[in-house]
Amino acid sequence: MRYPFPMTALPLNEMLLLLAALTAAGLVGGLVAGLFGVGGGTVIVPAVFYAFEVLGVGGEGNLHTAIGTSLLTIVATSWRSLKAHRSHGAVDEVVLKTWTPWVAAGALIGAAVAGATSMTGLAIVYGVCLLVVAAQMGLLPERVTLRRDLPEGWGRRATGTVIGGLSAMMGIGGGSFGGMMMMLCGRPVHQAVATASGFGLAIGAAATLGFIVFGWDAGGRPPLSLGYVNVPGAIVMAVLTTAVAPWGARLAHALDRAVLRRAFALWLLATAGAVVWKAL
Repeated sequence: MRYPFPMTALPLNEMLLLLAALTAAGLVGGLVAGLFGVGGGTVIVPAVFYAFEVLGVGGEGNLHTAIGTSLLTIVATSWRSLKAHRSHGAVDEVVLKTWTPWVAAGALIGAAVAGATSMTGLAIVYGVCLLVVAAQMGLLPERVTLRRDLPEGWGRRATGTVIGGLSAMMGIGGGSFGGMMMMLCGRPVHQAVATASGFGLAIGAAATLGFIVFGWDAGGRPPLSLGYVNVPGAIVMAVLTTAVAPWGARLAHALDRAVLRRAFALWLLATAGAVVWKAL
C-alpha cells in the first residue's frame, strides 16, 4: 500500500544538503521573480528536481513533486505581489475578475494532465514551454504588440484555460504566460505584471490542490510529500521567495535590464535542455 505522506528518513548529511539546495533555490527564485516578472518556478523547479535526483530520494515522481512544491510557494509570493501592486493602483481589476475563473480552471486541468503524464513526458512539456519563455525574454522587445486589446468571449475562455494549464504543468505563476499575453495585447508592462500576479494566485491555489489530489497515493515521491507537494521544501521556499522578491524588484531598476533578460534567457535554454536530458 502506498501512503499519501511518505516518511522515509534521510541521513542527517543528506537532509542538510537538501535543505541547502532548497534554500539556494528559494533565494534565486525570489530574485528572479522580482527582476524579470516571471515565475520563480523557472528556477525552483529544476533546482528542486536536481536536488531530489542527486540525493537519490523519491523516484519517478520527483519532477511532479518539484512542480507541485513550486506551485504552493506561488500562492504566498503572488498574494504579496498582488497586494503591493494594488496599493499602487496598477492592477486591472476587470481583467483579473473576468479572466481568473478560466485561468483557475485551466490550472486544475493542467494538474490532472500532469498527474497522468510520465516524468519523461512532463519534462518534455516543461522544456518546450521554458524555451518559449526564453525566446520571449531573449528575442522579443518588451513592448512588441500583436493586437490592440485582450480577447473576449470564447477567446478569453480558451486563452485563460491554456495559460492556467501550461503554467500548472510548469510550476510557474501567471507572470510568464499571463504577463506575456497582456503585453502582446497592448497592455503596459507594469499593468501586465501587476495583473498577472493575480493570475498566479489563482494558478497556485488551484494547481496545488490538484497536485495533492492527483498525487495522493503515487509512488516515487520524496519523503514528507503530501501528494505531489513536498511540505518542507514548500515552507522553506515560500518564506525565502516572499522575503527576497522585493530585492529583485529594486535590482531591476539599478541594472541593465536588457542585458539581464538576454543572459537569463540563455540560462533558461540551458535549464530546459538539462531537465529534459535528466528525465530521459
